[in-house]
Amino acid sequence: MGTIVVTEFISLDGVVEAPGGEDFEYPNWSFEVDRGPEGERFKEVESLQAAALLLGRKTYDGFSAAWPQFEGEIADKYNTMPKYVVSQTLTDPEWTNTTVLRGDLVSAVTELKEGVDGEISVAGSIQLVQSLLAHDLVDEIHLMAFPLILGHGRRLWTDTPDKTRWSLDEATVYGDGVLVTVHRRVR
Repeated sequence: MGTIVVTEFISLDGVVEAPGGEDFEYPNWSFEVDRGPEGERFKEVESLQAAALLLGRKTYDGFSAAWPQFEGEIADKYNTMPKYVVSQTLTDPEWTNTTVLRGDLVSAVTELKEGVDGEISVAGSIQLVQSLLAHDLVDEIHLMAFPLILGHGRRLWTDTPDKTRWSLDEATVYGDGVLVTVHRRVR
């Protein structure tokens, strides 16, 4: 059975919007802080160990426009691995090995978890992640926190239906203060 692993770049004040692009007052804000070689390696390992990608439509559009242009181990992995995009409007995805998930999110993701052996990585995809958290479908969260306060922007956490408990499994400083925290859902 697959596990849903959310991975986010996040500011100290909880903003996850546009860490590497998009239209935003502070575009590419995550590039202002050096992750160092160890931080880069953490992201590489995280990407390479994923069995599949699960993305919201906006993140999917960004990834599918960017990754086919790159070469290398991570690009090869992303461009060939199974990808699932949650969308009610996408009909003909062009990125290799993409499946569109429609209908009820809980049913679709539960079925996906049953059919994938390994980690199902969810990068970015703010609205999707908020829904997955609200429906208790996330098994693990990786936060790469950047020592920046952005003051505004879309945040990962909004009101949730109820309290949930998580364990802190790892916290490591990389580069110029980037902290990766790995949390697992306590069941």
